[in-house]
Amino acid sequence: MERRKTTLLLDADLIKAVKIASARQGRREYQIVEEALRAYFGRDLLNEIWSRNRLEEEEALDLAYQELDRERCK
Repeated sequence: MERRKTTLLLDADLIKAVKIASARQGRREYQIVEEALRAYFGRDLLNEIWSRNRLEEEEALDLAYQELDRERCK
């Protein structure tokens, strides 16, 4: 996963909480913020669901098109 540097203006209490969590968990601050953002946007759930997928890309597309065709025929 590509990471890019950015600047955010955050409430001082949030920054303090990130620093404390970082120190307690032995992780970098960006990891704490990234984890919180992923949870907020539901990315972890999507990644978990996607990891259970056993279909190849072509099979998944075929299935999606079959369902699309079935819905259009209604």
